[in-house]
Amino acid sequence: MQFIVVIPARYASTRLPGKPLRDIAGLPMIQRVWQQACKSGAARVVIATDDSRIEAAALAFGAEVCMTRADHVSGTDRLQEVAQQLGLDSSQIVVNVQGDEPLIPPRVIDQVASNLAANEQAGVATLCEPIESVEDFCNPNVVKVVTDVQGLARYFSRAPIPWPRDHFQESQNSMPDLDLARRHIGIYAYRVAELTRFVSWAVAPIERSESLEQLRFIWNSVGIHIADAIEPVPGGIDTEQDLESAIKIIKSL
Repeated sequence: MQFIVVIPARYASTRLPGKPLRDIAGLPMIQRVWQQACKSGAARVVIATDDSRIEAAALAFGAEVCMTRADHVSGTDRLQEVAQQLGLDSSQIVVNVQGDEPLIPPRVIDQVASNLAANEQAGVATLCEPIESVEDFCNPNVVKVVTDVQGLARYFSRAPIPWPRDHFQESQNSMPDLDLARRHIGIYAYRVAELTRFVSWAVAPIERSESLEQLRFIWNSVGIHIADAIEPVPGGIDTEQDLESAIKIIKSL
């Protein structure tokens, strides 16, 4: 099984301007992400950007860079352009690693690629983890996912799903013991054929409502394989506080 990693990196960020080039213990964030991806089993790691500053920085530390258009409305659209520019075969597996996750475990990158390769009924694979607190379960910024018996996603939502009716009728101060609630982790593996189909579809009504682009695949009957991550995946960096926390962790290592 062979796969490549693509790391989308945009300079613009409302909460953390210039995010990919922010310093983390002596190295730019995008280099930290690239280094983690290079530790995976990927045959190739490509940084995709529309900004010349990110391109220059990436080339300086030895990364392969693909310059993309600046008008993409989603990361999946940008990924499809990269696949097209690189001339990738329709069956090639591409893993999208977010450019703001300098602590992404390499084993998790391998896991999501292997899961897609092992599940022919799916065109996409991604990961999740248990939700343990009521606060996270009810937080609309924590995306939830419900799967079927085959491990395929039935729905993603910002709402608390599946709703534990009987338990919450008694108390909403704790989670039930059913172990059903799962938080979606935003790492994806795609077959190039599905990326090509994705950009040909209109935005789905459920995608627009939830502001979750993965729902476009479900709307169009594409299987999304889900599994619990084999190790904890630290969240991405969106704020100065997140950045400081990442710096502390990396320095401690």
